[in-house]
Amino acid sequence: MPAIRPHQPVPGTTIFDGEQARKGYALNKMCYSFNEAANRAAFLADEDGYCERYGLNAEQREAIRNRNVLQLIAAGGNAYYLAKFAGIFRLDMQDIGAQQTGLTKDEFKAKLLAARGE
Repeated sequence: MPAIRPHQPVPGTTIFDGEQARKGYALNKMCYSFNEAANRAAFLADEDGYCERYGLNAEQREAIRNRNVLQLIAAGGNAYYLAKFAGIFRLDMQDIGAQQTGLTKDEFKAKLLAARGE
């Protein structure tokens, strides 16, 4: 059986490991709740109250207010759950990729097309 190697950090990324999972439990639980339309509506009606209901900390609440996926990941967010949050605001993976790379959405799209040879 191969030895388990510690994960090697990728520069500029946050590794979602056990520590991040514990840190982001409340945030990810809240984002999972957005599978239900009634919960999305409740969040939009009272964001702060909804965050309080799930016990989000100050860092997580600030990231929610900023709609900043990188801050949410740093605050323990898991990309799969954060996609539920982003969907409320009609953000797609290209919006998220643009945030992650520091590009505009149009610049990010152009970069994707260039990488594929178009």
